[in-house]
Amino acid sequence: MSDERMPPINDELLYSVEPYKIKVVEPLRATTLIERKVAIETAGYNPILLRAEDVFIDLLTDSGTGAMSDRQWAGMMLGDEAYAGSKNFYHLQATVREHYGYRHIVPTHQGRGAEHILSQMLIKPGDYVPGNMYFPSTRLHQELAGGTFVDVIVDGSYDPANSMPFKGNVDLAKFDALIARVGAERIPYISLAATVNMAGGQPISMANLRAVRELADAHGIRVVLDAARAVENAYFIQQREDGHRHKRVADILLAMCALTDASTMSGKKDALVNIGGWLAVNDDALYEQASNLALAYEGLHTYGGLAGRDMEAMALGIRESVQEEHIHARVRQVEYLGEKLRERGIPIVEPVGGHAVYLDARRFLPHIEQTEFPAHRLAVELYMEAGIRSVERGILSAGRNAQTGEHNPAALELVRLAIPRRVYTQSHLDLVALAIERVYRRRETLRGLKLVHEPNHLRFFQARFELL
Repeated sequence: MSDERMPPINDELLYSVEPYKIKVVEPLRATTLIERKVAIETAGYNPILLRAEDVFIDLLTDSGTGAMSDRQWAGMMLGDEAYAGSKNFYHLQATVREHYGYRHIVPTHQGRGAEHILSQMLIKPGDYVPGNMYFPSTRLHQELAGGTFVDVIVDGSYDPANSMPFKGNVDLAKFDALIARVGAERIPYISLAATVNMAGGQPISMANLRAVRELADAHGIRVVLDAARAVENAYFIQQREDGHRHKRVADILLAMCALTDASTMSGKKDALVNIGGWLAVNDDALYEQASNLALAYEGLHTYGGLAGRDMEAMALGIRESVQEEHIHARVRQVEYLGEKLRERGIPIVEPVGGHAVYLDARRFLPHIEQTEFPAHRLAVELYMEAGIRSVERGILSAGRNAQTGEHNPAALELVRLAIPRRVYTQSHLDLVALAIERVYRRRETLRGLKLVHEPNHLRFFQARFELL
């Protein structure tokens, strides 16, 4: 009898399948168009202000919205809730040292707690902080400490159609020019984001990171990494940069961090937990200073606003995050949605990033002026179409100039579709692609928005609008 079996499944296909099975489910409630229109109007046409129960597929953020593993949930039962010296802190500390390489950590309630402590420690009024594109909360903490953010990212990052593999790279000429203009003594550190969020989740290369380190060392400037999605960045280095394909993601992550002096971390991303973060440093004096500030803003330096169970879950999540099968399938799921949109002719940021697909609202809605918030309008319409929540990354997120009161310029006008880790299936993403296609077909009928309520800081969280 002949062997009629099909050819063997290749490793690439196996890696593309989710490396987990579903053990617990959370029911979702589908809503009617009328219900969605009432909900979004009540929320002031701001998807962030919607009740979560009115959202069918929530792609607002990948921060704290992932699913923990059975081992993480089991670890929650091992929480040592001692006020000082919890054993879970020492487990977390040892895990960070093993996989990120930093000598000291101070736990924080989430990443912005670490940003706050770092900014208060290092920035003086009149300082300048260069970085590879801003992130709203990071820049706000720098500004509240008296600093001025200066963008030194490569120009290619501002072209959504540019498919260069490392659009998160620092333009060394821009960095050097800033040093020459203001003096190294007024630059406390350069702030580097791994997989730059506002550029579409774009990574920085190892070669560029090494060159930044050399230039910073030549002028005595610290290098600080936003490590929230550094594992995803390490994966892109493995896949896209010469000389790294044979290396483990875990080893690349360590090599990245070794080129920096400190890092802020939101454990709600790569570390696969719903709350938590840390500030990591190598310098003993900085660690003591950070520990003292943590006492004022977060909690004791061995818990930093977290329960022992949260630190245990984060330590276990770090170990899971660097597993090859996990990170490959995680990024592949994001790429899948990107492919579905590309097939439909939807304008997106290229190449697709590690945590989200970004719609290019300038090309999607070219007839809506930027001051009428086209990206935010697109996010509103996507919710009304199918109950899908997303977030604007454009002129609304950029905020206003504190001196002039004018909108800060935003070269990119994007809608972020952030995919939570280990939460949604391929069917969910198929629905997202279909809903976006339906909106795209009637895009010319859409009109912009008028801003009617504007908070002073991080306005996109609580702003309210009216339809024009």
